[in-house]
Amino acid sequence: MKAPGKSFRKGITLIEIVDMFPDEASAEAWFEKARWGEAGEPDCCPNCGCKGKISLVPSGKPLPYWCGSCRRNFSVRSGSVMHRSRIPLRKWAIATYLWATSLKGVSSMRLHRDLGITQKSAYFMAQRLREAWADLPVEMTGPVEADETYMGGKRRNMHNSKRGETTGRGSVGKTAVAGIKDRNTGQVAARVVDSVDSENVHGFVRDHAEAGATLYTDEARAYNGMPEYTHETVNHSVSEYVNGKAHTNGIESFWAALKRGYHGTFHHLSEKHLHRYVCEFAMRHNMRPMDTDAIMTDMAARMVGKRLTYRELISD
Repeated sequence: MKAPGKSFRKGITLIEIVDMFPDEASAEAWFEKARWGEAGEPDCCPNCGCKGKISLVPSGKPLPYWCGSCRRNFSVRSGSVMHRSRIPLRKWAIATYLWATSLKGVSSMRLHRDLGITQKSAYFMAQRLREAWADLPVEMTGPVEADETYMGGKRRNMHNSKRGETTGRGSVGKTAVAGIKDRNTGQVAARVVDSVDSENVHGFVRDHAEAGATLYTDEARAYNGMPEYTHETVNHSVSEYVNGKAHTNGIESFWAALKRGYHGTFHHLSEKHLHRYVCEFAMRHNMRPMDTDAIMTDMAARMVGKRLTYRELISD
């Protein structure tokens, strides 16, 4: 019998993850290996970029490394999303496990309960983990499927005072998201856009799909006028969903996963932070074929060079 889902993936059980990180030292060693390679030693200073004057100061915790060039201490947290975080590395490591194994996302309330930290700290941690997956380039040779969706609450669930402000079609008051999927690799890219017009849609498709690729879309006119692609469409308005090889079922399955996370895990996503959630679900989709430990290691490596301060997070 055909096994369900991604059954070829090698997972990690709860017992195994606890055994992997029994203490803070084991989590620190794991992050160092993910960031600096098998040796687990820094190859350059994250503060100044110097490569030749780094030494270990055993009594220098929580900043055990010293750069003789800029004369500053640093640790595996420095220059990453964990910079200046007081949450133990063991809890950060377990958070990457939860991230790697939760197809529909991880809420701050779950991190709060599972890690034993405040909900405020859990929310900040979750947004920093999403920042590690933000704005990653995806290049596609095609054929590709392109589509758009709208994220936001339903009018029937709104307070009466707000229903009158959202009169019109179902997209009124919602945020537009453009998406594209490569049929050969299964890779997905998605981005929040100001509007679904030709300028935004054309720019998004050209950022990801190589010229000469076959482009499959629905009947939306915004996709017209791109002669560098072989453009084929299906007409959803007349209930046409497949026309030969032309369909958008692949990218629409991604929208379904994104909205399951929206309604089932988060219940509300603000327009201000929506771009991080969209990037998170795109990366989670792209990494699904990978083993759990590979996803965790990749995520730890991508934390480097990314910063998100709490002031930036809450600012207007």
